[in-house]
Amino acid sequence: MLQGIYDFIKGIFEPFGEYLIASNVPVASSFADDIDSLIALITVFVGFWALLAYAAFFFLIFRFRDRGDGQRAQYVTGEEKDLKRWITYPHAAIIVCDLVIVFMAVMVWYNIKQRLPEADSTVRIISQQWAWNFVHPGPDNELDTDDDITTFNELHVEVGKTYHYELLSKDVLHDFSVPVFRLKQDAIPGRVMKGWFEPTVAGEWDIQCAEMCGIGHGIMGARIVVETPEEHAAWMSQGNSGKLASR
Repeated sequence: MLQGIYDFIKGIFEPFGEYLIASNVPVASSFADDIDSLIALITVFVGFWALLAYAAFFFLIFRFRDRGDGQRAQYVTGEEKDLKRWITYPHAAIIVCDLVIVFMAVMVWYNIKQRLPEADSTVRIISQQWAWNFVHPGPDNELDTDDDITTFNELHVEVGKTYHYELLSKDVLHDFSVPVFRLKQDAIPGRVMKGWFEPTVAGEWDIQCAEMCGIGHGIMGARIVVETPEEHAAWMSQGNSGKLASR
């Protein structure tokens, strides 16, 4: 039931997300639409009430301005029933909007961060000042075996497959960010951060470190190559052609 309500509200705001965000940053993962719809919902709700408040503010200033006729303003206590509704009704509407935002945010958080779908494959992402190392499973589709493929600043995945990732840091706090996936996850020294993604569009996309990590932070970029099954199989057949970055 809750998922049905979520899908209904998401369907309403999805076009706004496409207009506000997807028109500028492509959607290339299975959950990017969820993130965009949530941002659009918050933008529409907050924007509507902000515009309404400004409109009411300037209307009242103009409507009850000093006209120079010596007439004193009426003293209002706010206790009159017909006047209190101008405060009570908007407050109730704002609370409803807040509850919708909280509900949608919790559902997005649960679906993306708490629910871990079954993986087709797992990759290991190792961050360090100021580079990315990626460990791919080889033909046996298992990490920590002899056919693992390690690459430097280039992650290869297959379109339409669900990937789990193990994110590590060798030194300081980093952040693995793929804007087109709407994916952003801190890499914390001494911890293995886990999550998932499912690429939906083939192509080459930027990877960024989204956490200040020292003087070389600005050059800590990489790319993720999303390939068709045939392209990914051909790349994997080349074996371990990459190298881990050295400190």
